[in-house]
Amino acid sequence: MKDIILKAENISKQYRLGQVGTGTLSHDLNRWWHQVRGKENPYLKIGDVNDRSTKGSTDYVWALQDINFEVERGEVLGIIGKNGAGKSTLLKILSKVTAPTTGSIKSRGRIASLLEVGTGFNGEMTGRENIFLNGAILGMTKKEITSKLDEIIDFSGCERYIDTPVKRYSSGMTVRLAFAVAAFLEPEILVIDEVLAVGDAEFQKKAIGKMQDISKGEGRTVLFVSHNMAAVKSLCTRGIVLENGGVVLDDEIDEAVDYYLMSNEKLTTNTQLENGYFDISNHPSKQNKNFGIIGVELFCNNFRTSTLLTGSLVQFKFKFKNPYKYREPVLGIVIKDINGLEILGLNNRNTKDNLKSKNAEDSISLLFPVFRIIKSKKYTVDIYFGDEESNVDIVTDAFYFNVLTVLDERKPIQEKLNFFYDEEIKFQ
Repeated sequence: MKDIILKAENISKQYRLGQVGTGTLSHDLNRWWHQVRGKENPYLKIGDVNDRSTKGSTDYVWALQDINFEVERGEVLGIIGKNGAGKSTLLKILSKVTAPTTGSIKSRGRIASLLEVGTGFNGEMTGRENIFLNGAILGMTKKEITSKLDEIIDFSGCERYIDTPVKRYSSGMTVRLAFAVAAFLEPEILVIDEVLAVGDAEFQKKAIGKMQDISKGEGRTVLFVSHNMAAVKSLCTRGIVLENGGVVLDDEIDEAVDYYLMSNEKLTTNTQLENGYFDISNHPSKQNKNFGIIGVELFCNNFRTSTLLTGSLVQFKFKFKNPYKYREPVLGIVIKDINGLEILGLNNRNTKDNLKSKNAEDSISLLFPVFRIIKSKKYTVDIYFGDEESNVDIVTDAFYFNVLTVLDERKPIQEKLNFFYDEEIKFQ
């Protein structure tokens, strides 16, 4: 049996643009008239999707729409998405700072939240007084707060200023103290929205370690929002990706982060075409439109494809226009993962293929005898074409390809290929 500590059911939040509250008096009267007659709120039937980059057709917008998920006790859930996707609105609803327009939140236990720098702090009160104030808000007794006081002050690193009014604290010091209060006063659910980014590297490391102890050692639940994907991956076990106010993916954290990063990549429509041929003659990052690299073919064990298998023979065949004579021309590639980390680099000198073509158009292949990229995912490729003296063509994120990990090495490679590829286009 799952031990569900937090459940969101059909959560939606509607706002009226440019207004405080629900809008005009006439709209409020219209809602009341429908309510007394037992009818649905008429303004729930209208409203645009939460897309901050486009002009809407109505004054109403759905910041969140039909959000459903469950969180188990001791789980660390990462909520990721672009600015304006609805992350902060969702956390405000979960923390009961604001109410949903429709739907409900069911939780078991106290919820402590860090939504903005200084939330819940009184600037005129000292750090010590604010610890007791926040503890009381969380439902702690004075005795419980006193028993944790020394640990809170020590963890925050603000001992010298603990009896100084908080209004004189820097934003980093305020976050340190606020996080220490929320973490050490033992709420069942801890909600954190990006505020740790204000702290320095040392504090972020301490905070992430503390959250790991909270979830693994003490069995408490953490909901974590951040644009720092390294922190999200190291801390969270599961991820939810929000886009335009809706959940587009609820999966393991690695898959969620990969989806988010890939959705942010500005790949052109012609970066991946049918049957492993990539036309990059008009790629937006291409330096020279009239010459240089104009196309790429991918071959896996002599089959042209856009999906490569680990442990197989892989060839990249580049078509190029070569109007100049070079002393020692070089064609090279750099393979990167979706985080932008360089995985592998190769050029024609490594493969001992010389570029001595006299034709205006020609091609050259880079051969990987055994292709060993460990994880199944998408990869992007940068291309360099030139010589030691000048660059002829550089194309960043020229195209992307997929990699599938072969789990059963005992099967003949031909059997694996027949499973993945239908059309046989032989390498020439």
